[in-house]
Amino acid sequence: MIGYYVHHHGSGHVHRATAMATLAAARGRVVTGLSSLPRPTDWPGPWVLLPRDDDEECSVRPTANGRLHWVPVGDAGLLGRTAAVSAWIAATRPACVIVDVSIEVTLLVRLHGVPVVAVVLPGSRGDLAHRFGLGAADALVGLWPPEATGMLSDVPDDVHARLQPVGALSRFDIRPSGRRRPGPGRVVALSGTGGDDPDEERLDRARRQTPEWGWTALSARSGTWVDDPSGVLADADVVVTHAGQNALAEVAALRRPAVVVPQARPHDEQLTTARALATGGWPAVVEETWPEDGWSARLTRAAALDGSRWAGWCDGHAAERFWSVVDSVAREVVSA
Repeated sequence: MIGYYVHHHGSGHVHRATAMATLAAARGRVVTGLSSLPRPTDWPGPWVLLPRDDDEECSVRPTANGRLHWVPVGDAGLLGRTAAVSAWIAATRPACVIVDVSIEVTLLVRLHGVPVVAVVLPGSRGDLAHRFGLGAADALVGLWPPEATGMLSDVPDDVHARLQPVGALSRFDIRPSGRRRPGPGRVVALSGTGGDDPDEERLDRARRQTPEWGWTALSARSGTWVDDPSGVLADADVVVTHAGQNALAEVAALRRPAVVVPQARPHDEQLTTARALATGGWPAVVEETWPEDGWSARLTRAAALDGSRWAGWCDGHAAERFWSVVDSVAREVVSA
């Protein structure tokens, strides 16, 4: 048995967890999901629904004096979720648990004597909690290619040494980049489910500057999100997206040129990714903040980029490489 803790913010964590669980099932292995999110309809194994620990109106000492990220004193949800994880571990005795992502769950699982494969997010991760949690994990996986430089900073040398970058993991199959068709250009503005930029006013301003382009917005906040955006994205000449890992993986898998504008995230997660994209020769026009003008030239520049150059970012085999790390850790436990 292998566990997969799935963080409940946004949709990227659950998408890649489902891809991993599906791959494991095809190889005869059972993966149990543990999350505050509802069980995905295509999840192939058991699912443990955890109480949320962020529903209280007021949190008390949530960082344990800066040593952790979120452990509010007296929070009933926190007590319930940690107890549920402990009960599941005691009942199933898993060979290992993938944690994507939580320093607290990483430490909780490891304190039960269970190995942890921790997903590492980009950005500055030099705070005490990250140093302790990543140091305690048995294996570390980064969902970016080895060629992407500067994705992780302020961590001890042993974290860099143990980190295994496996490439971007998309739930979508790789598609050829294709050629631009006659007629007006097609732009998809991808906001997704975890962020709120760009707002409608900014999008309208960009639309007014580009009458020669047709815009489609995919946003949970505006009610235009779809669970499977692959068809809409594949039809785009340019995708305007944030720098979240899942969004970039899907754009890269579909080989679409992009304009990338990072959203504000803790530890400069998206800003770090955007800067790596800007210096790595990927088919993306990168802006550190949302541009107020110049959209016509910007989209024309992006559309001229070769989407096939995303192959180095997402080659369609990240799940297999990720699974190889997990399987190696699990087999060590079984052998012992």
